[in-house]
Amino acid sequence: MATEPSLTGSLAYEFRTITAMVRIYCQHHHQGTHPCEECRDFLQFAHKKLVRCPYGQDKPTCAKCPIHCYKPEMRERAKTIMRYAGPRMLMRHPVMAIKHLLAERRPVPDKPPKGASARHQSRR
Repeated sequence: MATEPSLTGSLAYEFRTITAMVRIYCQHHHQGTHPCEECRDFLQFAHKKLVRCPYGQDKPTCAKCPIHCYKPEMRERAKTIMRYAGPRMLMRHPVMAIKHLLAERRPVPDKPPKGASARHQSRR
């Protein structure tokens, strides 16, 4: 992740949320206190996709996004992680869980222009 730019604003918060979900999932399924290599690879992939998101700070939740940027394998992994960790987030990270549920209720913005990304939008 060191070669990718840092995330800011809502994208950084979304990355913290997915990181919390991955930790919950990994602790139960992979029996570790820190994310295992497989889960770290997933987080690195998620970070890269957030950095390159054409919606930038207006990004909808992935479940509602009309642009599916995750590879099918990674998309399935994300669904598996979120199905397991989502309900458990209310107990471990209640504020994060509620913010995520509220974000899912926001309307999806219009599709961004072709070639736009968070990297380009942050330079404005």
